[in-house]
Amino acid sequence: MSLRLHDTATRMQRDFVPLRAGAASMYVCGATVQGLPHIGHVRSSLNYDVLRRWLAHGGLDVLLVRNVTDIDDKILRKAAEAGRPWWEWAATHERAFSAAFDALGCLPASVEPRATGHITQMVEIMQRLVDGGHAYAAGGDVYFSVRSFPGYGELSHQKVDDVAQGEGDIGAKRDPQDFTLWKAAKPGEPSWPTPWGRGRPGWHLECSAMSTFYLGPEFDIHGGGLDLVFPHHENERAQSNASGDPFARYWLHNAWVTMGGEKMSKSLGNTLSIEALLQRVRGVELRYYLVGPHYRSSIEYSDHALQEAVAAYRRIESFVHRVRERVGIPEPGEVPAEFAAAMDDDLGTPAALAVVHGAVREGNAALDGGDRAGALAAAGSVRTMTGLLGLDPLDPHWAEHTRAADSAGGALAALVEDLLVQRQEARAHRDFAAADEVRNRLTAAGIAVEDSPDGPTWSLKDS
Repeated sequence: MSLRLHDTATRMQRDFVPLRAGAASMYVCGATVQGLPHIGHVRSSLNYDVLRRWLAHGGLDVLLVRNVTDIDDKILRKAAEAGRPWWEWAATHERAFSAAFDALGCLPASVEPRATGHITQMVEIMQRLVDGGHAYAAGGDVYFSVRSFPGYGELSHQKVDDVAQGEGDIGAKRDPQDFTLWKAAKPGEPSWPTPWGRGRPGWHLECSAMSTFYLGPEFDIHGGGLDLVFPHHENERAQSNASGDPFARYWLHNAWVTMGGEKMSKSLGNTLSIEALLQRVRGVELRYYLVGPHYRSSIEYSDHALQEAVAAYRRIESFVHRVRERVGIPEPGEVPAEFAAAMDDDLGTPAALAVVHGAVREGNAALDGGDRAGALAAAGSVRTMTGLLGLDPLDPHWAEHTRAADSAGGALAALVEDLLVQRQEARAHRDFAAADEVRNRLTAAGIAVEDSPDGPTWSLKDS
């Protein structure tokens, strides 16, 4: 392959040479299932879905692992605030993420492991670290000793003395720079047995355990959002290397989706849920909006930009359908050299889409000029290029979701009505915090609620 990828660790593009000939191994940090997915969450999975498709087009057998973090502080806190079991809260939102990935055309991961299913592997890594002098137990917790690993900071390009783990109370740490591998059990929280006492995993340990269990001690690509470079990926790399695993050979990071110049996050309240956006645009159109910019470029969300993306995709779609109706179904054709060059240059999707739109213009001109063979060939090429981006207008997946959208209104209504009942019950019991949490969930999903003497009513917010 001639693919070059920007490696965060070296800060430069590198030729992609897979560890094993004919295959590529990828680990992508997936969802922490604390709430409903928004476009900031799914952008990462879409970007790496495009990479996976391009690697497969190059003849590689791709093994993609995308994890689910189903146990962490935020999940436990939000489940407790809602008065629901933590596992039920996690499972509910895991299904919401799965539905969002499917609605936006992500190919299923080869495996999608949950953190709670890999405690044994986490304990094994901790044991290796403790035995090697890289970790220690204190106060019921287990910590990684950052200064014991000489390469710490090389991924995020920081000096050890300058880092802050952001873990709040330093507890029984020997050094504030150390990070938590295992958290001691607390009353009412889930816990698992270990040689150092009962507890639950730290966030960083989960991914080291799951990636190496499925991909081996060394694998090709580790991907995730830019916000994960530090501390998450830096700590993953340190604990994995210190335990004896070579770990990831290439580190890729996609940029954020922002609103008002700030990273989209639930804590800032500036989220746009997938559920709400799919009431306004189709899944294929939202995918076009999110994969069109270069994966390392930030997307500043605006309704205007979204509608521009919708119009651009519909020009592609309209051309393909015109050819199908006038000439016949275009079969996927050749990949133009310009498209391949753009994709090989660190997944240059903007330049790749420029090639697509150029083919659309030429194809429309051929169709209008009576050149049926030329129009059919152009449409076939467009289908192939858009298929590699997950955007083929004739992909049966999109037809199925168009039909499904007709019944989505009823499903949405049932969900909203159930949440409104929960809110009314919470208010009746004077549990105003729980009632406010329900309202916040509805607001985040783009649902406007109005209270009246006859009971609450709801509607989709005006786009």
